[in-house]
Amino acid sequence: MSDAPARLAEIRLAIARAEADAGRPAGAVTLVAVSKTFDAAAIEPVLAAGQRVFGENRVQEAQGKWPALKEAWSGIELHLIGPLQSNKAREAVALFDVIHTVDRPSIAEALAKEMARQGRFPRLFVQVNTGEEPQKAGVVPQEADAFLAACRNTHGLAIAGLMCIPPADQSPGPHFALLAKIAKRHNLPLLSMGMSADFETAIEVGATHVRIGSAIFGGR
Repeated sequence: MSDAPARLAEIRLAIARAEADAGRPAGAVTLVAVSKTFDAAAIEPVLAAGQRVFGENRVQEAQGKWPALKEAWSGIELHLIGPLQSNKAREAVALFDVIHTVDRPSIAEALAKEMARQGRFPRLFVQVNTGEEPQKAGVVPQEADAFLAACRNTHGLAIAGLMCIPPADQSPGPHFALLAKIAKRHNLPLLSMGMSADFETAIEVGATHVRIGSAIFGGR
């Protein structure tokens, strides 16, 4: 029997406590259960426990399991939280309800074209590489303003929020605060930040979406 539903309940309680501690309304934070690398059999107990918002890293992997799950379970909201290649924009727009990783002009252009073609408009987040790590995706902070302007004015995209993944070897708080500062400057209401190890800190700083995988599904 899966332990995931019990772990999900613990995470939900922890999120509720963090919301209260930060003086935020109950339900202000959306839990994105990160199901990457887990198959449908591992995901179904979490669906049965009432979770409906899930995150995946790869378009191809998500295509292999989520169409059938969406048919079997109502109300699923699927988030792409991993890097997106331009040649996967068509599939991403068709399958995902939210895309967290808009990070360069070619992706913005490809998404704009596909959204217009399909008449399907996922919510979009721009990924900011707050730690300016060369191996990590995301626009660097000093280029975020120009990129957000280009998304709106050049590509006609409605950006809903920002996303970041802080460096693993640094305190996450300053990175979350930087992301919140950029979002405030652009009147962006949504902040995707915080994972299994640091979601309480993210909620304190203003996260609206926390991406939690291992604390729910266990080790990969």
